[in-house]
Amino acid sequence: MHALTIKSVVLSSLMLAGCASVESVEHAQATADQALSTAQQAGQAAGSAMSAAQAAQQTADQAKASADSANAKIDAHIAKGQRG
Repeated sequence: MHALTIKSVVLSSLMLAGCASVESVEHAQATADQALSTAQQAGQAAGSAMSAAQAAQQTADQAKASADSANAKIDAHIAKGQRG
């Protein structure tokens, strides 16, 4: 939404200044539309990457919890063997 506002201001400024032909304004519009589309795709990719990172973090947390549990059992077993 913000990008559309900026684009509108720039295009309006060009037309008011009289330094842009219809073709150059249309080209600028097409370029701005392409940039907006690319930015939206990048945002979607970033969202997907964030989801994947969160899933990986959850898996890592589960693996650490399992390792901690195994270490605690080993420590308890060793301590029991040293007492007996």
